[in-house]
Amino acid sequence: MPKISVVSNVLQANDAAAAENRALMQAAGVVAVNIISAPGSGKTTLLQQTIPALAEGSSAVLVGDLQTSRDAERLADVAAATVQINTGSGCHLSAEQVAAGLGELDLTGLDFVFIENVGNMVCPVSFDLGEHARVALLSVPEGDDKVAKYHTLFQAADVIVLNKVDLLGILDFDLDRVRDDIAQVNTRAPFVQLSAKSGEGMDEWLGWLRALRGH
Repeated sequence: MPKISVVSNVLQANDAAAAENRALMQAAGVVAVNIISAPGSGKTTLLQQTIPALAEGSSAVLVGDLQTSRDAERLADVAAATVQINTGSGCHLSAEQVAAGLGELDLTGLDFVFIENVGNMVCPVSFDLGEHARVALLSVPEGDDKVAKYHTLFQAADVIVLNKVDLLGILDFDLDRVRDDIAQVNTRAPFVQLSAKSGEGMDEWLGWLRALRGH
């Protein structure tokens, strides 16, 4: 079978599972947010600060990692529920894996399901998981060239978040360059600058989430 047919079949099967995930969560009144970034950009720390600020017990998290449950353990105290999904050698979560994770959750009473994708700026972009919104997260220590280098991630984002802005002025990072690169690939997504550590900019991020939820 030609390779292109195999790839097409995989994506079609994934899209079908994603549609089922989305319908399940919509029926339950839950908004799903897929967060994609490189390793170390601060996905878990951002969620640790975000979930309590939204409303206690209103959010669950599906955590994707190759190995360990360390991120899920960090989120267990703030989320209504956490489900660890280990992919082994897989570089992204699939809609089928998310479906299995959703099967472990009681969606009743939840406002959000956050999907913390595997740390990777390439592979997760091609896979719809059934999310209602996609977050592209980058951080100051990664450098100011990531939008240009990984433009497909930022093109598909509903919001672009720059984390660790408390390090601006300490590290060599050209914020204007990032803004210019974003303007070339995505003019519809808000660009939110924040520090999950210091709390700077968190109000804008929380406001975006609440608007997504509709309250």
